[in-house]
Amino acid sequence: MKICTEDHLVTKESFYKRLCKDLKSNKIIYIMLIPVVLYYLIFCYWPMYGITIAFKDFKPALGILGSPWVGLENFIEFFNSAYFIRTLKNTLLISFYSLIFGFPAPIIFAIFLNELKSKYYKKTIQTITYLPHFLSMVIICGLILQFTNSTGFITKIVNAFTSHEGSLIADPNCFRTIYVASDIWAGFGWGSIIYLAAMMGINQELYEAASIDGAGKFRQMWHVTLPGITPTIIIMFILAVGNLMGVGWEKAFLLQTPLTYETSDIISTFVYRKGFQDMDYGYSTAVGLFNSIINCMLIIIANAISRKFSETSLW
Repeated sequence: MKICTEDHLVTKESFYKRLCKDLKSNKIIYIMLIPVVLYYLIFCYWPMYGITIAFKDFKPALGILGSPWVGLENFIEFFNSAYFIRTLKNTLLISFYSLIFGFPAPIIFAIFLNELKSKYYKKTIQTITYLPHFLSMVIICGLILQFTNSTGFITKIVNAFTSHEGSLIADPNCFRTIYVASDIWAGFGWGSIIYLAAMMGINQELYEAASIDGAGKFRQMWHVTLPGITPTIIIMFILAVGNLMGVGWEKAFLLQTPLTYETSDIISTFVYRKGFQDMDYGYSTAVGLFNSIINCMLIIIANAISRKFSETSLW
């Protein structure tokens, strides 16, 4: 027992010695780290104290500590409300469609863009496709509203080739399609950057070997490029699955109207209305906490599945 204690003390002392030595040798780096640590402590960890509002009948005049506890009453009220099924369904469907159609888009674009030999055309296409990412969400939603209202040119084209009549954006059946399609348009160019960077690490000798074996461009893309960026694809897919419930409220809020709540009302917009319009802070916090817990569970499950069936995972 004495030997174990002494070994523990020696290990503890050596750890502190190493820490002090590292602090002295990398003093500037630790000083630069202080603002980052403070940022996360102040804006990420300290606000988590406000989660207790979800279990209280929060009254601003009484404060968080003075407001009465209600336990799981806010959660039960949400689960029993008519909004639970509607908001959960809309959130999952929009996220699922975005994952199915939006996730492969930057991968396919990056693979084909990588095959361009002309640097001029490559840079031009990259600039054009990256541009929507730098536009404000308000501007993007403004463009969508202009193009899909009753007089918009996209509406006129769709109405001319289909039996649809009237505005597209005011039709609940068209909202999800508009949301997902505009998301793909705005994000596939910027999203391709990480895959293009992953392709830079692929050994060029593999392409030469495939070419000698008679593989054309498509076979090289399938058997060399795609396997080379598979670890990156898996990591990005895990993150995408973990964000299934995190549909951005800004875009949905700017595009939706009471006429389209049937398909456009998601959990984040519902939380906004309950918190800032109805001033029901405890209820809205409970809904937001439920959303965050589901997101956390999804990313853990996705990571576990990836770790079981492949060598790539977040942890």
